[in-house]
Amino acid sequence: MTQTQTQKPDGMAAYIAVTAAYWAFMLSDGALRMLVLLHFHTLGFSPVQLAWLFLLYEFMGMVTNLSAGWIAARFGLTATLYAGLVLQIVALVGLAQLDPAWSLLGSVIFVMVVQGVSGVAKDLAKMSSKSAVKLLAPTGDGALFRWVAVLTGSKNAVKGAGFLLGAVLLGLWGFVPSIWGMAGVLAVILIAVATLMPAGLPRGKKGTKFREVFSKDRNINLLSGARMFLFGARDVWFVVGIPIYFYAVLSDGSEAGNRAAFFQIGSFMAVWIIAYGAVQAWAPKLLGARDKPLDQITALAGRWVAILTLVPLVLAGLAALTPEPAGWLTLTLIAGLMVFGFVFAVNSSLHSYLILAFTQAERVTMDVGFYYMSNAAGRLLGTLLSGLSYQLGGLALCLFTAAVMAGLSFLIVRRIGQGGDAAKLAA
Repeated sequence: MTQTQTQKPDGMAAYIAVTAAYWAFMLSDGALRMLVLLHFHTLGFSPVQLAWLFLLYEFMGMVTNLSAGWIAARFGLTATLYAGLVLQIVALVGLAQLDPAWSLLGSVIFVMVVQGVSGVAKDLAKMSSKSAVKLLAPTGDGALFRWVAVLTGSKNAVKGAGFLLGAVLLGLWGFVPSIWGMAGVLAVILIAVATLMPAGLPRGKKGTKFREVFSKDRNINLLSGARMFLFGARDVWFVVGIPIYFYAVLSDGSEAGNRAAFFQIGSFMAVWIIAYGAVQAWAPKLLGARDKPLDQITALAGRWVAILTLVPLVLAGLAALTPEPAGWLTLTLIAGLMVFGFVFAVNSSLHSYLILAFTQAERVTMDVGFYYMSNAAGRLLGTLLSGLSYQLGGLALCLFTAAVMAGLSFLIVRRIGQGGDAAKLAA
């Protein structure tokens, strides 16, 4: 029996354990985002101030992804996965220490720092999970696309449930009790995963150099750039613009009205993320990926992001014609953003497959880390522009900025495989 054959049962068990840990993490991550956003909005924070709360979260994601690939290559994927869960618990406990008597500036700085810790935690967990798929998935017959689609799609469905959970917890329990409750549950899950994790993930390799993190593969670098603008196109409306717009439409200012608005906003965000995750998991079948070579899948990435660019452009035009919150526009936005989510999910699934297809097994943690650094850079840019564009030009400018960023992603992704790289993709 070969080494690969003897490791298959452990490999599958490790995949299941990694996925379970990732699900638990993303549930808390989605809930925490909604708790912070809605809680501080009710305290009177402006859109720009709300965006600032998440900036260090995204910036630390960039730093983490750049170094996490090297850390995992040096110390092993299991170590980085556990570190992500531990740091998320630390972030939750820290956030529960927030004192309402602090000044506005002090509160913003404290929450930014705690969110920065959470950003490190999230991207350690994400890099570990995505890299594990490359190492544990069976070869051939489109298995890699299917395995990464299941992990990514299910993760986003769980994160969507987290958005709803955060909104419901805020309405029922309040901010601090909800934070403590999540920290306790996550601690129990960490202990369970650490106890049950089987062998199967690499332990790391001494002597790995940090400079090896930077890829010399043109396709990986282009895909990373396209990924940055793709996620910027989502977060520029998702982080601040749409939740604050919906709050203005749905809340009447009373305590009961606020609770109802929390639930409705959380429900929309949850449904959007869950549907996005379901489409991601379905994408390989939708695209017929089993029968398509790498060059054709790469071409599909360009076509789908071109479609994506049109959706926020149309919605921006409608929002510009209706500067004040209106019921018909809200319904149109919900429908349009669900379409955006469908197309965005296909794009994201294609990218998640392509990064693993382009990289080599011995470089997987470093290439995936570098790629997700670009992902975090896009979220950072989108988060900053979300608060800034909403404050300067309202929802219309938010959506127009999303269209511009999607267009930039299209211009980059269509260059993948050109010139000398075309033969490599076709091989």
